[in-house]
Amino acid sequence: MGDLLSRDETGARPSDLNASTASLTNGDLGELLWSAAREETDHRRRALERASRASRFWPEEAGGVAGSGRPLTELRAVGPWVAARIDAWLEAPPQIPEPDETRRGFLTYAEVRRTLDAHPAWESSSCADLQMHTTWSDGSLPLEDMVEASRSLGRPFVAVTDHSQALTIANGMTADELAEQGRVIDTMNRGFREDGDAFRVLRSMEVDLFPDGTLDMDDESLASLDLVLGAFHSSLRSKDDQTERYLAALGQPALHVLAHPKARMYGRRVGLDADWRRVFAEAARLGKALELDATVPRQDLNVELATLAREEGVEWFTIGSDAHSAPELELLPFGMATAALAGIPRARILNYRPAEFVRSWAHPSS
Repeated sequence: MGDLLSRDETGARPSDLNASTASLTNGDLGELLWSAAREETDHRRRALERASRASRFWPEEAGGVAGSGRPLTELRAVGPWVAARIDAWLEAPPQIPEPDETRRGFLTYAEVRRTLDAHPAWESSSCADLQMHTTWSDGSLPLEDMVEASRSLGRPFVAVTDHSQALTIANGMTADELAEQGRVIDTMNRGFREDGDAFRVLRSMEVDLFPDGTLDMDDESLASLDLVLGAFHSSLRSKDDQTERYLAALGQPALHVLAHPKARMYGRRVGLDADWRRVFAEAARLGKALELDATVPRQDLNVELATLAREEGVEWFTIGSDAHSAPELELLPFGMATAALAGIPRARILNYRPAEFVRSWAHPSS
């Protein structure tokens, strides 16, 4: 398949190995399960599809489970009939189906765990979360609850990045609502200081980027924020080269971070295309940061593009869970693993710097 999901730990694809040494990854099995579902109907088809979706979240490789003598039914969404199919594939690995373009280049949780277990500093160091959503826009929990959930996970600070007004489907905030949210955050931070708690909440926003690259918020409102993320949320299925669109966005003075840059979504869309070397070189020239969105269906930038961004000299990256609920706050490891596999040093991830450093980086003249 040509991406991380199709390779074993040596970097070779299972189809390149002989049957005696082949090892199917969970990514491979997910594609086999999805393909097999196309040949079934009713409950069998649904069972295979459920297992295919679940395979991305299995915490260890199914081949390792089977090799240790444990039943595959330990894995989420795997019953006896599906387990028998997987066992047969592990015993005699078949050709891996070529995945749809919308399903390529996504890490499985087993790959994330293997990567971070080999590089424990990514999780042993204190890491902030620089994208999350609350009921101020389309999140499921109030700001206070999302902040408390983040603190319970040991985050040193967070950026609350609710959507801007143009994204009506996400209940985007008006300028007045953004100002009111800012006052709430200021009160929260004042309380943390008085209690001697080092935790902080950054005033931030995921501002909609219009197709012409301009930002969906007035300059005065943006100037009040500690960190401005900009993201494309419209015209995402264009087949045309979007390089100029990205260059226009990066040229916006108020923009600090280009969020989920490709705007892809697993199984739904491949996202936008551009001359990525040119885009990343411009981000490097202007000192903009790029986000590694850790939401499992996004994983954007992926490892390939994150590597390219590093090679083109982008100095700063952020990691955001893009959480809309408390459980999703635990997705940061997908972004950490992407950075590790792309060879991006932790020193260039703003999440690992203090909150005041992030503020001063975003506003060097203040």
